Amino acid sequence: MRIVDIREKTVSIASSIANAYIDFSKMTCSVVAVVTDVVRDGKPVVGFGFNSNGRYGQGALIRERLMPRLQEADPAALVDAAADNLDPFAIWAAMMANEKPGGHGERSVAVGTVDMAVWDAVAKIARQPLWRLLADRYRGGQADETVWVYAAGGYYYPGKDLTQLRDEMRGYRDRGYRVVKMKIGGAPLAEDLRRIEAVLEVVGEGGCLAVDANGRFDLATALAYARALEPYGLRWYEEAGDPLDYALQKELSSVYPGRMATGENLFSHQDARNLLRHGGMNPERDVLQFDCALSYGLVEYLRTLDVLAAAGWSTRRVVPHGGHQMSLNIAAGLHLGGNESYPDMFQPFGGFADGIAVEDGFVRLPDQPGIGFEAKPALYAVMKGLVDA
Repeated sequence: MRIVDIREKTVSIASSIANAYIDFSKMTCSVVAVVTDVVRDGKPVVGFGFNSNGRYGQGALIRERLMPRLQEADPAALVDAAADNLDPFAIWAAMMANEKPGGHGERSVAVGTVDMAVWDAVAKIARQPLWRLLADRYRGGQADETVWVYAAGGYYYPGKDLTQLRDEMRGYRDRGYRVVKMKIGGAPLAEDLRRIEAVLEVVGEGGCLAVDANGRFDLATALAYARALEPYGLRWYEEAGDPLDYALQKELSSVYPGRMATGENLFSHQDARNLLRHGGMNPERDVLQFDCALSYGLVEYLRTLDVLAAAGWSTRRVVPHGGHQMSLNIAAGLHLGGNESYPDMFQPFGGFADGIAVEDGFVRLPDQPGIGFEAKPALYAVMKGLVDA
């Protein structure tokens, strides 16, 4: 058993939307195929992966550093002890060979992209959905039958008025989502408050609306928003300041009585540990949003969950960023608190398998082996092109 080929393609997910910090006019995404020599139904088993939105494609890193290391590794060193499946931990170690510690930036995204494809292949070789494989390996076989999801949107784009914002959020509610999220910080506070109130007219109560500043604010602005947001009783106030400014997060957490959320731009278990040590986050209230596709993949994500457990945090406080099927499988298999969803954005990568309905804010999981990309035809067409080329 061995990996016979690894392929990467960088594709565009550009759009006119913007958050408080960046626009997506030139956004790209890496798609990866890990081809194995295991044959099922006359075809080799192939694992697929991609990186989450907000970070650009990782083609150069994958092709110049990660792929050569895996191709040069002894194939026998990349399989498990029973020699009947790939070993994601050994593969991860091979990718990270000769890499210094620290510097958790673009490298973590590149590794996470390949890692996703590896786990897809592992679950397919095991003939299990990934969520079931994870539950069997790490949770005594106990998986969540449904996963809570929320709809992320509310981006800024040219000409978007309050009527269009209401219509967008109403569309999410009509599709079964109970909680929605919108962007803030890309407009003056007074304008953002009008936007928030417009959405509240649709969702009905603050607990059904989360807001996300995408790390835009300095401390004074973060506190000004906190004072203005407090009366609404929102679901959460997300990533007010720079993700590594733990002092800002701690001070904000000390004065804002509502739920805080952050973590999507922390890319290692060490950074997660520092957030819990120094960021003033409340394990009984707050939400952690680490995204495996951006943070060295599931192998590292398991280490991050161990850090959380050691610090007294429940996995139910973890709601990953990214809105992709990999995190959905992790949420179900490892008992996380839910998952982000992009019903309309970043297609075909956003959203879940076709035919999976959102019912009162929850979704079920696909049954086919692997992550389930094949059940989303528009996405699978992009991935399959790597193998057919």
